[in-house]
Amino acid sequence: MVARKLPRLLALATRMLGDRDEASDVAQEAFIRIWKQASRWKGGQARFDTWLHRVALNLCYDRLRRRQDVISDDDAPEPVDQAPLPEDQLDESARSERIAAALAALPARQREALVLQYYQELPNVEAAALMGISVEALESLLSRARRTLRSRLAGERGEHVFGKERR
Repeated sequence: MVARKLPRLLALATRMLGDRDEASDVAQEAFIRIWKQASRWKGGQARFDTWLHRVALNLCYDRLRRRQDVISDDDAPEPVDQAPLPEDQLDESARSERIAAALAALPARQREALVLQYYQELPNVEAAALMGISVEALESLLSRARRTLRSRLAGERGEHVFGKERR
């Protein structure tokens, strides 16, 4: 089970946290918690994947809250470099870094909605259920997130990064 679920869990945590090492820690902790709580899972109420994703997302949010506590304690937020590179110098790695930075700058709920739909490839119905919101609320979050990302990534002519919806 770990071999099948780990890649998607790592991708989810990496997108949410922006740090592969921290994402590995979250994935490991999620599997430990699932193992310890396996007897409490009720198969008829939720899919296993939904439960696993929810545990991982909760762990990601815990870590993101701790980061904000540290930032507010220091009162010195790190500046985010948003200067776009010339399009002819952007290779796939640089493009991915820009998308990751723009994604990390989104509000947490918008980032969660995008990660679940685009990177985890969940249909809107499943993503909304996982987030505990209506499909309409999910679509609203996605719309705002795509609009923000488009404006931040406007330097990339003609590329549509987040435009296709899954139902």
